[in-house]
Amino acid sequence: MRLTTRLLVGSLAIVVVLVILVVTLADRRLERRLVDDSVQELAREARMAGAEWRPGVDADSLADAIGGYLRRRVTLIDSSGRVVGDTDFDPPALGQLQNHNTRPEVVAARATGMGTSRRPSASAGDEELYVALPAPLGIARVSMSTRALGEIVGGAQRDVLIAATLALVVAIGLALLFARGVSRPIVALRDVARSLAAGDLARRPQLSATGEIGDLADAFARMAEQLEARLNALESDDALMTAMVESLNEGVIAVDTGRQVVRVNPSARQLLGIHDMVPFPVTQLSRDRALREAIASALGGTITEPADAVIAERALAITARPLRGGGAVLALLDLTPFRRLEAVRRDFVANVSHELRTPLTVINGFAETLADESALTAEQRRFAEMIRTNARRMQGIVDDLLDLSRIESGGWQPAPQPTDVAAVSADVVAPLRKAADDRGVELRLELDGAPEVYVDPTALRQVLTNLVSNSIRYTRQGAITIFTERDPATGSIAVGVLDTGIGISKEHLPRIFERFYRADPGRARDVGGTGLGLAIVRHLVEAHGGRVTAESAVGRGTTIRAWFPAAEH
Repeated sequence: MRLTTRLLVGSLAIVVVLVILVVTLADRRLERRLVDDSVQELAREARMAGAEWRPGVDADSLADAIGGYLRRRVTLIDSSGRVVGDTDFDPPALGQLQNHNTRPEVVAARATGMGTSRRPSASAGDEELYVALPAPLGIARVSMSTRALGEIVGGAQRDVLIAATLALVVAIGLALLFARGVSRPIVALRDVARSLAAGDLARRPQLSATGEIGDLADAFARMAEQLEARLNALESDDALMTAMVESLNEGVIAVDTGRQVVRVNPSARQLLGIHDMVPFPVTQLSRDRALREAIASALGGTITEPADAVIAERALAITARPLRGGGAVLALLDLTPFRRLEAVRRDFVANVSHELRTPLTVINGFAETLADESALTAEQRRFAEMIRTNARRMQGIVDDLLDLSRIESGGWQPAPQPTDVAAVSADVVAPLRKAADDRGVELRLELDGAPEVYVDPTALRQVLTNLVSNSIRYTRQGAITIFTERDPATGSIAVGVLDTGIGISKEHLPRIFERFYRADPGRARDVGGTGLGLAIVRHLVEAHGGRVTAESAVGRGTTIRAWFPAAEH
């Protein structure tokens, strides 16, 4: 139903209800008022008739005279209830009338001083209103037909209905004008709203109405302007974001809550070999386990760390993040060129190390032979010793490079087993104790209940050897302690080395596990070392699924912890 029809029908319903209420209430009040007035008038007339009824006066003649004058039915009743005078009956018929002592109005008049009754008349046949008053000689009663009252009420009803009909006609006209006046601007605003919803942001309401309708039109106009501005801003941002995503070298994939791929940039299409048009289900992506697990974790609300995967012969780093409103976004970084460069670097280091190993062995051998010659002068002996020392140092670097290349290339795989840390620590400390004593450093073992860790014994021995040797080189005095501690949260065990050496400043601490990195290159050359020991430690620990942490302060020593899984019993 249209708004105009609803307003018109509603207005008519209100008017009709009001007319019905007015007619009903007016009829009842008018009838009640007419009856009350008639009762008062009949009471006055009955009082007059009673006053005229004296001893010696013919009651029937008096009733006829008064009734003719008043045009009422006058009835005179003696104290015994016998009718002695009545306007409507002659003397012979009066004797045939019933005794009136039981009439309601007569009983009430004798009891309260005035009695009224409204009932059909047994003699006249129509309904009459009776009023009776006590008189000196009995009861004087005056009555009138209620037909006149009905005619008055009926006339009033007709007048009210005529007036209501005219009012209804006027109300229909006014309601129609009002409905059209209200509905036209609302319809216009509706059309504007539909146009805005359809994308026609240039549409504006063309209204000059006053009051609330005018305010609503102004609000629509402001809303349309703001909506247009915001949509333009969103389109600009979307265009910028699309251009950025499309130009990225990294692959980007967006997945909605229904596990549908809704956006794929060209890099992702190239990396994963995607040819389908979006949207399409994630099941059509590569079935690589790392990729599927990353999508599932992100859709579950978990941010995933970069995971390596090989898809279509390309090495990828996969990262997934959940979106605030649901869904997930995946980033694919192509590591293939870096992996190739790393492989070239490892092969180069391995080949060069192998090539350097033989000449260094020869140089070291001849240097030892020369140093042992008794015919050499002191200066020649010093030169031979310098050659031998540097040859050994270079041979150590070559050996560490070969170990590092073997670990990084996967040529070495750990064989973990329950390993007694105390036994391995004792094996490590024994050959290094003389070097520590020469520098005035005490080697200590503070092992928490001699725990066992799940680690390759050879790898643990090399880790502790590198850490203790490193500490000996950078500690002038004090102590070097091998200790263990347990992480109550994860149950893993840390095998650590604590020294009281020169320490490392904060800016160098994050990089000490890089190969060849030295916090103080000049001092490092003086104390020896290859610069690869800590890098080898990190790779050995990470090969077991563990991690390495370092704490240090300049002048207060360094603490390095290697975390390994605890051995299960």
